[in-house]
Amino acid sequence: MNKELAFVFPGQGSQSVGMMADLNQAHPEVKQTFDEASETFGQDMWSLAQNGPEQHLAQTEITQPIMFVAGVAAWRAWSATTDIQPALMAGHSLGEYSAYVSAGAISLEEGVRLVKRRGELMRDACPGGQGKMAAILGLDDDKAISVCADAEQGQVVQAVNFNSPGQVVIAGHAEAVDRAIALAKEAGAKKAMPLAVSVPCHSDLMRPAAESLAEQLRATNIQAPSIPVVNNIDAEIELDPAKIRDKLIAQLYSPVLWVASVNTMAAAGITSLVECGPGKVLCGMSKRIVRGMNVSTLQDQAGFDATLAALTE
Repeated sequence: MNKELAFVFPGQGSQSVGMMADLNQAHPEVKQTFDEASETFGQDMWSLAQNGPEQHLAQTEITQPIMFVAGVAAWRAWSATTDIQPALMAGHSLGEYSAYVSAGAISLEEGVRLVKRRGELMRDACPGGQGKMAAILGLDDDKAISVCADAEQGQVVQAVNFNSPGQVVIAGHAEAVDRAIALAKEAGAKKAMPLAVSVPCHSDLMRPAAESLAEQLRATNIQAPSIPVVNNIDAEIELDPAKIRDKLIAQLYSPVLWVASVNTMAAAGITSLVECGPGKVLCGMSKRIVRGMNVSTLQDQAGFDATLAALTE
């Protein structure tokens, strides 16, 4: 175990048609993981990831299982290549499920069932067009929260992702989010823009979905993770299976405290973060949270090779 190393897993938004293809050429574990997950999912997940179309891949009930499996596949490729293990793991939103499966707390099969159900419930909780998410750049957290409070007008709009200093994502009813975007610009935000996400994740509008997901989580076998995972809702390490279950339920309607999560890892001695899965969004955010943090990605073979070289010097 490398006491200064953490692996982090991305969530929705990092998907792209053709993702993981390069990594798969060198690591058969990638497609093997997708094929294993497809048996539970009921569709060819590798074909979806490679061929899309992009609009289909962007639907939350498809995005979530695909991104979940991609993170686990990258981890399995890494584990098959080297004995280097991180001291901590964390995942952003959906990525927390990839982290728990990679850490041995949940089986891949049960993880696929959970994430598939999670996506379906979130879709149904707020049908297309009713909800919205937006990124607010250039306002501090308190100001973003205040903007949301002013924009509510009897509807829901909340700060739901605290991603990095000056970068907050909001979510809620579409009209309320639009009002918050306008108010944020008036308040001096550098940018306030809608996101291409089909549901208002982590807002109170997801509480009905959480109530239904709780039934499936209660029926899921959860073990203590072999690698500690920093969870989203309080940025703490949780090893108790019952509490992990409760926090995964609450995660659906609670803000993602990514700034606090990265700070927790840094306080534990982490100096290097590896983003395990498609994209490099978490790398960028984490560097802005902790200056000097070493970051790398396993999104392709070049990143894989560079990460391995840096950690074996």
